[in-house]
Amino acid sequence: MKALSVIELAQLYGMNRQSIYKRINKGDLSKNSDGKIDLSEAIRVFGEPSNKNNNVTTLQSTAVQKDTEVDMLKQQVDILKKQLELAHEREVFQREQLEAKDNQIEAIQRLLEAPKTNMTTFTDQKPSQDIATDPRSEPEPKHDGLTTPEQTENKRIPVPEHIEQEPEKRGFWSRFFRPYD
Repeated sequence: MKALSVIELAQLYGMNRQSIYKRINKGDLSKNSDGKIDLSEAIRVFGEPSNKNNNVTTLQSTAVQKDTEVDMLKQQVDILKKQLELAHEREVFQREQLEAKDNQIEAIQRLLEAPKTNMTTFTDQKPSQDIATDPRSEPEPKHDGLTTPEQTENKRIPVPEHIEQEPEKRGFWSRFFRPYD
C-alpha cells in the first residue's frame, strides 16, 4: 500500500500535523520503520479522505506550481538577456579589433608600395662583365717593403709524406696495471 509522510497525510485530510502526532502518541495511528504512515492505517483511523479538501489542496498546489514555474521562466529570460548583451558586446569588440587590424594592414601595404627613389633593385642593374674574365676582380697586392713578392706567392705549408701513427690511447687501469707497455 502507499505510505505517506505526516505532512502529506495532513494535506490529504486537511488537518493539522499536531493532531496527527497526537493520534500517533495515543497509539491510534502507527508509523512504519521508515517513519511514514500507511494509507490503509490512515483510512482506518480517519476514514476516506474527502474530495472537497483534496480538490482545494490540488488547486492550491497547482497554482503554487504555476507561480514557481513562471518565476523560474522569468529568471531564465533574464539570464538569457544578459547572455545576449554580453555576446553583442563581444561582437562589437571583435569588429573593432578587426577594423584596427585592417587599418594596420592597409598602412603597411601603402608603405611597401611607396617607390624608393635612390634604391635600385636586382633587375634594374646593368649587366656587368663576366667575373671570371674581369681582370679587376682580384685586388692587386700592395707591396709593404717587408716581404718579397716571391714569399707572398708561396703560402703553402709543406706536408711530410710519411706520417707516424700516434700510439693507441690507454685507459686509467691499463696504465696502472701495465705501466711499461
